Amino acid sequence: MAANDRPYRLEPASETDPTTLLLAHGTGGDEHDLVPLGARLAPGAALLSPRGTVREGGANRFFARHAEGVFDVADLDARAQELATWVREACAAHDRPLEGLLGLGFSNGANILWAVAAHDPTLLRGAVLLAPMLPLTPAQQPDLDGLPVLIGAGRADPIAPPDQAEALAAWLRDRGAQVELRWHEGGHQPGAAVLDHAQRWLAEARAGLPAAGGAASRRVGGEA
Repeated sequence: MAANDRPYRLEPASETDPTTLLLAHGTGGDEHDLVPLGARLAPGAALLSPRGTVREGGANRFFARHAEGVFDVADLDARAQELATWVREACAAHDRPLEGLLGLGFSNGANILWAVAAHDPTLLRGAVLLAPMLPLTPAQQPDLDGLPVLIGAGRADPIAPPDQAEALAAWLRDRGAQVELRWHEGGHQPGAAVLDHAQRWLAEARAGLPAAGGAASRRVGGEA
């Protein structure tokens, strides 16, 4: 089973909730880091939280980099494909419907989620990306028609500068995604107002999810 290939944590859903929230931590985090936030933002959803398997100076990451803000593109591509396969197999192993799969990622984790969407466009039904970057032009040109994405970004973020969030939003929109870019005035950590908005955004996204095997629109929200 793929789920045995890496450390991860699974928190079960409430009895009838079809949502699984895929959690992707930032650099130095692990499979436990985003579980409290996931439980707050998507109460009742199952939480699937894998650990990034790349090590950088003792810190966990989802893909390698050459320096801060300089991605190892080949490793990013390989790890995104690897994670997409792992998620599909883990959801199957735990009887979680892919029709209910949403993503929540922070920093390095947010970046692996958009890369997963680029490699496997039908996997996620929506994603919240906190403090993401797009310091490269992806080779993939996926069809993300209607995919709802919320980007939370800090106007004073020294690690993931505002122009990076804007570049990612533009790239996703060019691929057909329905992107909302939500700003806060702080730095790399998302502000309370952004997290409160993410909770409302996820509630709307979850309301549009089908029961297992059904179909529903991907469209959620608008641009802020």
